[in-house]
Amino acid sequence: MNGLAQTSGPLSAGSLAQLTLSLLAIIALIIAVSWLLKRLKIAGPGGRGDIAVIDQLGLGPRERIVLVRVGDHQVLVGVGASGIVALTPLATPIAIANGAEAEPAFAERLRELMKRAGRAA
Repeated sequence: MNGLAQTSGPLSAGSLAQLTLSLLAIIALIIAVSWLLKRLKIAGPGGRGDIAVIDQLGLGPRERIVLVRVGDHQVLVGVGASGIVALTPLATPIAIANGAEAEPAFAERLRELMKRAGRAA
């Protein structure tokens, strides 16, 4: 023995590989969550003031028709890759089933679960 023992330091090949895989897993998780939020249309403002999105209908991967409430009026708007186009203002507003803007089923379900969890605690 020459007194210089080989020890594995904090920057060994195994620890670098583990660190790299951990970082890649975190980046993949961030991308997956952002895709899911975009897909479920959870991210972004829904609007509770004078302007709000009432309902929308997907026509294709990047095209949809959106019913927007502006004050007391409703407007149909086309949204696509080329931009936003006002289709027509509605002379008679469309009645909403429960008297309020339609909410995604996920948001309603989450609200119910949070209420139940509040009662149980």
